[in-house]
Amino acid sequence: MLLLHYPSNLSRVKVEVSEMAREVSRGDIGSLILAVLAEGSCHGYALAREVERRSSDALKMREGSLYPALRVLEADELIVGTWEEGTGGPSRRVYSITAKGQSELAKRARDWRAYVEAVGAFLGGAHGQEA
Repeated sequence: MLLLHYPSNLSRVKVEVSEMAREVSRGDIGSLILAVLAEGSCHGYALAREVERRSSDALKMREGSLYPALRVLEADELIVGTWEEGTGGPSRRVYSITAKGQSELAKRARDWRAYVEAVGAFLGGAHGQEA
């Protein structure tokens, strides 16, 4: 079980990652959500399945962790949720990234690349070294 620290009113969000268990830097789940929504609007369940699909099932995002993170992103005005009538089923809340969310995603992507490069300098890969 991977515990992701999350800003605002959430203390921790759980995401399963295969057999690996470690603390991940603050905001990773929000970054994953923003990255999926940058490709197009979707409801929460579809968002969780897309994270699994893109990670080849390495990341498992449970709905009990996803929805609190969506509420925080919405409160921070990084995403917006609207209710859509379901055809033959219940209404669903569909989420879209905002302009502020796009900017935040770009910042998080830059920060992530810098972090990976810095850690890679110790674990190999950044300077052609092998771990």
